[in-house]
Amino acid sequence: MTIGVLRVTLRIPEAHSLKDKRRVVKSLLDRVANQFNAAVAEVGDLDVRTRAELAVVTVSNDRRHANAMLDSIRNFVDAHAAAEVASADIELL
Repeated sequence: MTIGVLRVTLRIPEAHSLKDKRRVVKSLLDRVANQFNAAVAEVGDLDVRTRAELAVVTVSNDRRHANAMLDSIRNFVDAHAAAEVASADIELL
């Protein structure tokens, strides 16, 4: 069994308030969860209006499948986020 974790740090320069940030983050979390059926949550920088840290977790019986899925999610976030991806790291356990 392989557990894959993707941590993504987003920059949201257009967010003028935490409410603006939450709107961007909630939309992205919902789209990732619906598109990929993966667990996703905001895990860091909760009170910083211009930055968000997200974690996506998947479980698979094949390391390559878990890695490919997380790569697809990273590409999706890069293409569809109303924010700039500052960093993205994949860890397989």
